[in-house]
Amino acid sequence: MTRPRTALLCCALALAAAGCGIRPTGVTDGGTAPSGISQGMRIYFASDNGPRGVPRPGVRIDELNDVFKLLLAGPTAEERADGLATLVHTQEKNFSATADHGNVTINAPGYFTDSPQDPATGQLVCTLARAEVLLHGTRPDKVQVTIVGEDGRAGPYQCQQFLRR
Repeated sequence: MTRPRTALLCCALALAAAGCGIRPTGVTDGGTAPSGISQGMRIYFASDNGPRGVPRPGVRIDELNDVFKLLLAGPTAEERADGLATLVHTQEKNFSATADHGNVTINAPGYFTDSPQDPATGQLVCTLARAEVLLHGTRPDKVQVTIVGEDGRAGPYQCQQFLRR
């Protein structure tokens, strides 16, 4: 290319880039940055789309077994009106849970593990996984939950196996 053509091409490109219609602006505030994992206890209830976590601000748990009381209490009236329900019933009051380095074991007398992907299992797995994160600082993706029921063992499961998006 010759110098005049090169100069002309450079001018044309500069005009095209400058004339795109976007005007400069000052600095804008994008709001608060996402904070990562939510804080506080979440209880998972059954919905048409799988387990859905609801916050329980101010609720403090001191051990994994506290979770069963929260599940048995069920959703609030507002949460029920929003389509949430608990499938964990009063016979589960004899359940207990232990944890060892992110491996949670639920001892569940009377619970049958033949339907491992059922909504009640999702409620148990997700709620106990959340409690494990809060109590022991385990990363959510490292929590494994096993259920020892009436007919044997099921799992280990991770909460994300039950969540649908």
